[in-house]
Amino acid sequence: MIYFRGCTARQKQTTIQEATEKLLKLADVDYRILENEKCCGSVLLRTGFEKEAQVQIKKNTEIFGDETIITSCAGCYKTLLQDYDDLNVMHISQLLNQLIVERKLNLSKNDLEVTYHDSCHLGRHCKIFDEPRNVIESVANLCEMKNIRENSLCCGAGGGVKSAYPEITNQMVESRINQAKATDCKTLITSCPFCKLNLKDHDLEVLDLTEFLVKYGGLNEK
Repeated sequence: MIYFRGCTARQKQTTIQEATEKLLKLADVDYRILENEKCCGSVLLRTGFEKEAQVQIKKNTEIFGDETIITSCAGCYKTLLQDYDDLNVMHISQLLNQLIVERKLNLSKNDLEVTYHDSCHLGRHCKIFDEPRNVIESVANLCEMKNIRENSLCCGAGGGVKSAYPEITNQMVESRINQAKATDCKTLITSCPFCKLNLKDHDLEVLDLTEFLVKYGGLNEK
């Protein structure tokens, strides 16, 4: 099994990689990382650089072989699942849900109230809605925002919007943060490192799902 960290978790949000690896080790998951991991090609594809993306996809496909791939990033998950051919890929939220059901992670539930942001790539594009919610509810109480699941508001980070139209991104962030604050929760959880990077620093604790489990899950060694 390959843990494909993704550019954001590998370079900008390294605490997500650290949390993910801690959870994998606690659950005795046999995995490896690619020391020379390259971009999956998502950004190239979403911003119109199709030819360059296909070159990257070909290189990665040769490296992946037939191994199962676990991703931290919703954008990587969508790309590996839908833009590559016949890869066996799982998002970390799916694996965590499976590990919890199989009782391979020892978690403790508390009275913490949190809210969850559905990323566009994981939610609308790949229909992964229940697994991250199941994981959250194994540890805390989930208070939903007004727009969720298929109707979730985009955070504004993807598709090159943040680079090309930062003022639009700022408006989108404000809308989503206001919905999160309306739940009266102090913690906002997402399953996308890109969303976390874009939503943080707005008077809310913003955590990746893996970071949330490590911080609040009461994890114990077996």
